[in-house]
Amino acid sequence: MLGYIVKSVEFKIRALMFRLYNALVRAHLERLRMEIEKLDYNHYLPLFFDGLCETVHPYEFFSRQGVHDLLEHGCTKILPVIPQLIIPIKNALNTRNRQVICTTLKVLQHLVVSGDMVGEALVPYYRQILPILNIFKNANINIGDGVDFSQQKRENVGDLIQETLEIFECNGGERAFISIKYMVPTYQSRKGF
Repeated sequence: MLGYIVKSVEFKIRALMFRLYNALVRAHLERLRMEIEKLDYNHYLPLFFDGLCETVHPYEFFSRQGVHDLLEHGCTKILPVIPQLIIPIKNALNTRNRQVICTTLKVLQHLVVSGDMVGEALVPYYRQILPILNIFKNANINIGDGVDFSQQKRENVGDLIQETLEIFECNGGERAFISIKYMVPTYQSRKGF
């Protein structure tokens, strides 16, 4: 009985510490959001993109949240940094870790729509980004007549790749489709439908 009480108290203490830690993290993130417009995007955006390879909590959370916050508030500061983001994006995709690839694809979707001309600025770099997507494009999970809940969570790699390529095509200008088709020959455009 005493062991149960001690374990119960330990659990409550850990839960309290976890809640306090989360509250501190939220407060710190809120403070950062107020000053986010003042950050040097040439330094911080590639740094956070480098963190997309992380799979350990809280590092993967901080890198993912940092990237999304910077993209959300960056507007005109993002376009000049695009060439510096290609190597971290390529490194993240080349890990071939499905969790990292899904996170990177979601970030790429956010990047393309985050500012004017960003989608068009990425087109020359498709040759470096898209080859790994060609490998995983048809990597949908076949579970027969079961239910796959990864689609609701947006964690199905094949569907995310198709979604990302469509967003690239829509925001990449005139040359986007040709460049995508060259690197991913099985890609079918849905733009006309």
